[in-house]
Amino acid sequence: MSNTTKTLAIAGAVAAAMAASLSTPAAAQAQEKCYGVSLAGENDCAAGPGTTCAGTSTVDYQGNAWTLVPAGTCADIELPAMADGTAREGSLEELARDLPA
Repeated sequence: MSNTTKTLAIAGAVAAAMAASLSTPAAAQAQEKCYGVSLAGENDCAAGPGTTCAGTSTVDYQGNAWTLVPAGTCADIELPAMADGTAREGSLEELARDLPA
């Protein structure tokens, strides 16, 4: 292998390592549980008594099912209003709304 090839290989390895280290903070961003924002079957965990975990919610925006979201964004997620026109918001605590019958 020539010196030029070795130099290019080392430069490529250094560039890849730097790119990986720059993307790590975004991937490691703090997350929090946000209740009442996931669609049916798309929750990360907890969907009430008798369920096992991820993907077990049966109602859109089920109040006792949570999804991980970036920290500080739970209350800012835009959700459709409830059938009676009341605003629907995510919560850091379990909600007693939109529960399965």
